[in-house]
Amino acid sequence: SSTGPGCATSFRPTVPTDQVFGIWEGTPSASGRTWAEIEVDARRDYVTQGWASSAAAPTDPANIRCDFYTLVDSRVPYDPTDTSPEAILRGSVLPSVKGGLRRGTELYLTTDRFDVAPGQTIEVTAHVRSAADQTIEVPRVALRAPDGWTVRTVKGVGASVPAGKARKAVFSVTVPEGADTGVQKLLTATLTTKGQGTGTTDEAVRVVADVRGTLEALPEVGLFRTWAAEGGYGQLDTLIKPVLTVGSGGSREVTVDLRNHGTTPQSGTVTLGLPEGFTADAVTKSYSDLAAGATGAVTFTVTNSDDTLPTANEGGVNGDYDLTITTTSSTGSTVETGALEIVPTTEIPHAGHDHATDGVASEGEYPGEELDFSRIWEGQAVTPADASAKGRVAWTPDALKVFVEVTDDVLGRKVVPQDCKRQRRTDSIEIIVDPKGNSSDTSTVFKAGIFPITDDPANGNPPCWQRDADNRQGPGEQTAPGMRVVSKVSEPYTGYTIEASIPFDVLPDAVDPQRMGFNVLVYDSDTQDLSSQSRLGWSTFTGVRADPYRYGLATLPGYTPPQREPSAPVFPDTAARSVHSPQTLAQSALDGVAPAAVRKLPAGALTVTGVRTVSGGIEVTVRADRRGTAYLYAWDGDTSRGSRSVDLRTDRPVNVLIPVDGGDPARVLAAFEAANGSGALAQQVIVRR
Repeated sequence: SSTGPGCATSFRPTVPTDQVFGIWEGTPSASGRTWAEIEVDARRDYVTQGWASSAAAPTDPANIRCDFYTLVDSRVPYDPTDTSPEAILRGSVLPSVKGGLRRGTELYLTTDRFDVAPGQTIEVTAHVRSAADQTIEVPRVALRAPDGWTVRTVKGVGASVPAGKARKAVFSVTVPEGADTGVQKLLTATLTTKGQGTGTTDEAVRVVADVRGTLEALPEVGLFRTWAAEGGYGQLDTLIKPVLTVGSGGSREVTVDLRNHGTTPQSGTVTLGLPEGFTADAVTKSYSDLAAGATGAVTFTVTNSDDTLPTANEGGVNGDYDLTITTTSSTGSTVETGALEIVPTTEIPHAGHDHATDGVASEGEYPGEELDFSRIWEGQAVTPADASAKGRVAWTPDALKVFVEVTDDVLGRKVVPQDCKRQRRTDSIEIIVDPKGNSSDTSTVFKAGIFPITDDPANGNPPCWQRDADNRQGPGEQTAPGMRVVSKVSEPYTGYTIEASIPFDVLPDAVDPQRMGFNVLVYDSDTQDLSSQSRLGWSTFTGVRADPYRYGLATLPGYTPPQREPSAPVFPDTAARSVHSPQTLAQSALDGVAPAAVRKLPAGALTVTGVRTVSGGIEVTVRADRRGTAYLYAWDGDTSRGSRSVDLRTDRPVNVLIPVDGGDPARVLAAFEAANGSGALAQQVIVRR
């Protein structure tokens, strides 16, 4: 889309059947400020992710963009051609446009399946529900399909739809033989009434060849696709581009998943259209006797034959080397797309002798190649003098040794040792090891965040480290016993070196010496507000911290791992609960959403009375209509000045004194959580002076 006030009308979705609505950020809010300005303020509040220094919002309307919303599903009629800011609310929160159906009227389509092959017939159901205070008179539902498709009405919606009641119309829709495959099409239903307005809705279906071949999905992508299909949101399958990684100069198996959507067994071929610099054991392979409704697979061995191709996010287009998959069957062929991504590789040698962890790469300690950790993957571009890094890796029988040398022009703010966490906020490094090189998420990965220096002059400002978002999170001494870190910070400051010794036995699993996942990330901060401006590393992609499949790959020639069982993930349970967060309760009291992932209790479940200022705090009386716990906060509009919690029994009032520490709280925020966990609610009450 272009920027400017017309951005909503100029947008064209990649998949034409996607319903996408745009809201121009240049629209003024009630305060007079644009939503673009408010959005930047919100982003700047997210200091820990380095966004505190986000650029100001554009002031020239021509440079302000739109926010876009893709429709997942709808129960109400809507107009896909409506590009007004209110478009996504029409028919639900807001009334329909003039001539539309009364607000509260439902109209939506369901199909008996999402994928349909040429020549096949699907059943389409139009669901109509009248508003609670209106009977729909003489309703008629018409279904429109693409040119050449056949639509037959099986059942009408009836003579009327009584107030608050639901009716269905059923249609039989046949896709013509020879229809194009590999495309999504819309079925559109229009409800007309006798003088009560009209409304439309639509539903996407995908036309596929009898046999469709797709690039194997990463585990999380597979879960998403299953969820989308089971929920009836099959069109969301196209939102995620399928990708696989391969080590630079290496080979891997690439599987194409097959499904026969037809009614007869099928045989055919699968052909890979590989980008330059890649080869396969065969570009075409056959399959046979794939039964109707059955799944199968064809597997290729693909090699990155040109090991000079750029790796990580510097390769291809944003890291992707695109490929095609052409699958043929007796009824035709279909073409699907995907991509390969190249990750860097290295050989980690044995150190060869006793190895001292002293912050210096002494002669012979690191006989392997020097690795470049200077590739930018997020944030501001930098020069080598501003921020760059290099390093080496070796192994001894009991530990992995990592040496990182960082060039940096400004030292970011030093954290105190008690704040040794969230290394992404200031100058630091992150060492990541995926022992088997096959993790689908970071629960089976080791990640160490290391600060080169802390604000602890009494102890010489030592480094500190911790494990972050991995198999066992927490302070380094507790979660990685035996790990040693030595840091040397230059004076005058031009950077720092870090040497780490990571015992193999603190890793989540025994290392596969033929395929160990490995990465080093570097965070650069030039400010004193605990926000990093640039992120660099070895294998770099947006979001790489959470994507083990995108880490680099390493071999450890000569290393023999001991036999051991993998470590079960340990997840801390110290995160704040909603009822312990007054900010959450303030929001819940305003928007009416329960302050947890539970059912909202009725307003009468908790009664708060007698709220008044007394000596020592605020006095309240609370009563509940069921057993549970009340959480009370003295709230000044920004900060909690005191809190109390009290267990309640059914219909037994309790007087509570909330101690107040400073400030002038004008409200009490109250949350109630039922004893059986069946629900919760939040309220806000004014304090009487």
